[in-house]
Amino acid sequence: MIPIPVANLPRHIAIIMDGNGRWAQQRGLPRIEGHARGAHSVRATVEECCRLGIGQLTLYCLSSENWKRPQTELDFLMTLLEHYLIEERREILDQNIRFTTIGRRSGLPDAVLRQIDENIRISQDNTGMCLCLAINYGGRTELIDAVRDVAAQVRDGKLDLDAIDEAVIANSLYTTGMPDPDLLVRTAGEMRVSNFLLWQISYAELWVTERCWPDFDRETLHQALRDYAGRERRFGGILTTDD
Repeated sequence: MIPIPVANLPRHIAIIMDGNGRWAQQRGLPRIEGHARGAHSVRATVEECCRLGIGQLTLYCLSSENWKRPQTELDFLMTLLEHYLIEERREILDQNIRFTTIGRRSGLPDAVLRQIDENIRISQDNTGMCLCLAINYGGRTELIDAVRDVAAQVRDGKLDLDAIDEAVIANSLYTTGMPDPDLLVRTAGEMRVSNFLLWQISYAELWVTERCWPDFDRETLHQALRDYAGRERRFGGILTTDD
């Protein structure tokens, strides 16, 4: 495996973990088996990102649109999430991970919220990679909440209308204080961003793999990183040379 210079690694990786149900159906298994297997890919990816020194990893766990799924599947996902939060607590501490989440808390079971809050509490002083789980998250919902926050500041006289700029909006997003993603990875071959971090991925490099999330492994991650390292990031400008 060809090593990637640290300077060429993304500071923040965001992943749309797609294809759990498809992976299971292709093997004649219930969809929930795909979600269970996907949890193993989460752990392997978190461990490898920590080893590489990635600053932040954001995982799209549950979108605000996923509530349309069958109740049995949703119940399993909530139970799986609760167990994951408990079982990975030791890993979070051992890896010096700072844990956080983005998304609306309303609608999540109390048991899940308790485990989220506990993981945030015990890891708040950690100085390693930030692991952010997007749970009950939607990019448009986030923008609506940000607009409401900015409007309230203007209404209350805390913010002048003419002072609203990109920084003001960014500070009202769920991700305030976090760097924007440098690399957005999507599994299962889907060519869309699915309402994920719509503001934040404006200049992110996109990388899609045909592999479903349960098959996402260390080598697939390294393939994405090698591809990212070979790209020229211009941010709307042009590259300058010595010529």
